Formats: sequence, C-alpha cells, structure tokens
Amino acid sequence: MKNAYVYVLDTLADWEVGHVIAELNSGQYFKKKGERMPVRTVGSTREPVTTKGGVTLLPELTVDDIRAETCAVLLLPGADTWLEPRHLPIINKAKALLDNGSLVAAICGATTALAEAGILDQRPHTSNSLAFLQLFCPNYKGESHYRQDPIVDDGQLITTGSAGGLLLAYQVLSRLDVMTKEALDAWYQYYRTGEAGYFYALMNHVGQSRGAV
Repeated sequence: MKNAYVYVLDTLADWEVGHVIAELNSGQYFKKKGERMPVRTVGSTREPVTTKGGVTLLPELTVDDIRAETCAVLLLPGADTWLEPRHLPIINKAKALLDNGSLVAAICGATTALAEAGILDQRPHTSNSLAFLQLFCPNYKGESHYRQDPIVDDGQLITTGSAGGLLLAYQVLSRLDVMTKEALDAWYQYYRTGEAGYFYALMNHVGQSRGAV
C-alpha cells in the first residue's frame, strides 16, 4: 500500500490540505469500500510543530523515511516558514521524487521553496502570483513558465495558490484515480457550491461504484 506523505511545519496553513488528506486517509468515497490511502505526517524532525490555526502536530516520520516506492503523492502545504534552511531536505526530497516520476503537490508558500531551489525554472507552474514568487525568491528564474491559472499540473508537479485547496484536492484525487470521475465531480461541485443535489449525486455514484442496488 502506498502512502500520501504530507510535510508539516510551523505555521502550516491548516485549510490548504484539509480536503485532500481527509478524503485520502478515510477513503470514504473511494471506488472500493474499505480501501484508503494512509496519510503520513513528515517533519524536518520529530519535534512537534504548531499550525497557523494553533493545532499541535507530532510528525510520524522525518524526510529520510520517505521512499519513492511507497510514495503515492508528496503534499507540501503553505506556511510562513518555508524559506528557513531547515526545510531544504524536504525540497531536495521533492526534487528526487520528481526525478523518479512521483507526484508532488505544492500550494501557496510551498511554491516559494520550490521556486527558490530552481525546481520551477523549467516547469509550467502557478502560485499566489508571479509577483509573489519574484518578491520572495531572489533565485527564481521560471518567469517564462509561470501560468496565470488557478492550478497547474505539469504531469508530475501540481501547483496552486492559497485559495486553491479544493482544486488541489480535486487534482490529486483525479491523478491518483481513487474515485470514479462521476463521484469526484459531484464531490467537487458539492464543496464548491454547497448545493445538496451534488451530495445526493455523490452518494448515488459511490453506491453504483460499489455495486449497491
């Protein structure tokens, strides 16, 4: 069984990965009942971190514990502390995973760390804005590959801005192919609009995919 690894660090933006980790870890809407994708928290150390919302998290693993063969996706949430040197190991790990063909998804502040490390110099990507990357990342040279889109998936690396948590979840769930397209589309539209009809459609599609009558 492969894992979804989520890097946790001080000032982590709680809301940005909430949708995707909840659906992967619970598997509640997966194609097959009882299946799930464990979410494993990874820190620069195993010392506790405190999110922007004041939640204390205790990482299960450190960066060295991540293996390409057990990685379905590496999730890099936004935070205000990304440019601190202690996070260089996870950025190097992200690069190694990308080189290995693994899926990496970065949102908001995490894109600054990727940009500063040169990982975005030759890849289509987005962030909060181009000016945001230029302001915080003096080594960034990827301007010609920047896309003014809500989310960008270059085939291995998914990037989005701080308001893209739901889009990030949709794209990761789609790439991992853990839900039927019909269920995933209904799920996304329900959380995007709040309209109850989409929830009933989701329940119907989940039941159909599991052979309910």
